[in-house]
Order: sequence, then structure tokens, then C-alpha cells
Amino acid sequence: MAHEPLVTVETADFSVTYVLALDDDADTVEDVDVVIRARDGNGWTATCMTPRKIAEVLDNRSTTGEYADGPYLRIPDLVIVREGGLDAMTRALVDLFAKYGMDTNVLPQVDDEEDEDH
Repeated sequence: MAHEPLVTVETADFSVTYVLALDDDADTVEDVDVVIRARDGNGWTATCMTPRKIAEVLDNRSTTGEYADGPYLRIPDLVIVREGGLDAMTRALVDLFAKYGMDTNVLPQVDDEEDEDH
């Protein structure tokens, strides 16, 4: 079944836009890129992944020879979630920002100047 590749979820303090692949299911997706946008316009990026998906990526790299045969995974904006699905990922992001506040650098910030150029 076809779906929209961008799914935006509104929370009390920010919006979360998930970038889904064509075969992703919003209820079970385990690896998704995210853009978080606060009400004041500040933004952050995140990559949400489950431990199972991380293991799958590492195992795949060990067979393809990528990244020194897969002994590591480096994702600067990684948020590891226990279970898949956009609901679980949204809960994690809400909690993350509740803990660190909306002026945090806990995730990489979106450069608004780059956004204005496009």
C-alpha cells in the first residue's frame, strides 16, 4: 500500500517529520531519518534506530566489506529506541527534549541559513 514518504507528528513543543522509505510501515519502522522543528523555528536532526536494526546494519557491513568490515556504526544524530514505530520514536524524542530542553545541542541542529538558500 502506498503512503506518503514524509509523516509529520505534532507534539506540544515541536513537530517531528519522519522520512519514510517506500516500503516502511509507520507502525513498525526501525530505521528512520527525522527532522525536529521547535515552535520558535529551531531545528534538529535525528536518526532513530532499534538495536535489532543496528545489529542488522553491522552484520551486513561485515559481509559487504564496508566500513572496515563492519566493526562500528557512526551516526552523529543517533537515537536508539527499544521498539520500532513512529509512536515509540515520538515518545523518545518528547522525553529527550523534556529532559534537555528546547535550547539543547544534544542533537545536531539544523542550520537555518542553509534552509533559506533552498
